[in-house]
Amino acid sequence: MDPMQAAIPGVRFDLRELVALRARVPALAKLAQRRSADLLSGVHQSPFRGRGMEYAESRPYAPGDDARHIDWRVTARSGRTHTKLFQPERERITAIVYDRSPAMAFGTRGCFKAVQAGRLAALMLWLSMQQGHRLSAAASGSGADLLAPTAGRRGALRALDALVRWQPQRGGQSDAGAGESLARAVDALRRILRPGSQVLLLADARSIDAASTAAMARLRSHHDLAACLIEDAIECAPMPAGDYRIGNGRQLGTLHLDSAQARQRWQTHFSMRRDAAIEGLQRAGVRVARVATDADPVDALGSLLRGGASILRGEGKVA
Repeated sequence: MDPMQAAIPGVRFDLRELVALRARVPALAKLAQRRSADLLSGVHQSPFRGRGMEYAESRPYAPGDDARHIDWRVTARSGRTHTKLFQPERERITAIVYDRSPAMAFGTRGCFKAVQAGRLAALMLWLSMQQGHRLSAAASGSGADLLAPTAGRRGALRALDALVRWQPQRGGQSDAGAGESLARAVDALRRILRPGSQVLLLADARSIDAASTAAMARLRSHHDLAACLIEDAIECAPMPAGDYRIGNGRQLGTLHLDSAQARQRWQTHFSMRRDAAIEGLQRAGVRVARVATDADPVDALGSLLRGGASILRGEGKVA
């Protein structure tokens, strides 16, 4: 096995870990139950009527037909009342967008952000496979990291294998251009999806900028979107006073947080980034959840799918 692909608990996942998460799908399905048949539409009404059914044809109205399905255009054109007929929708597509910016190769509680994102992605893929969806995935980066929709277990394993390969490298030097890179991945995915697909974005708040939110807005016009912003504990709560050794995999330094002013600047830095990312995504029509690195991924994803907001503690409580 390539040593770069070897699993390191909490730091780097392998295919075996993602496959094992299939056993938790029944618990996820139970948590995700909600009245709406559209899992990811959130507070925004879906532009697609009759989820699960596709228009087939119109025929003359007969007693007993549902008046809500009257085809008013054909009725006006023909002068005779017509009703629409529907047939079961063809396989729906579920797609994952995976952020592999250097910021994702970080974590102080539970696991790295990239690992939590991989677990959430695997759970979503297994759940969607169980529902009969075709599966697709895309990752940010300079390469053409895009998977065409594929059905069944083959589609799930293909996407999971890609996630293993897409994990960000530790010691990355910069997040410059992370938003543009994410936007390219979203736009590439948009070209292969069909209307009515559902898309789950898994990203760090630093990758969300004007370019990435604009790309999500373009996607939202024909698809249903949700996003998990992955956060570490030190980004969510004030740090205790003290000096902290920090590094990027190549260089080491010291972070001085001994004064209240310094700790406030630290906290403000992360909260402003997070709030801007959430505002931008919501403006683009995306339902957003904040997920901590030490949260149970089943609880986190289940909360998002049933309309919740954030899982910020490992105990799985909604904040």
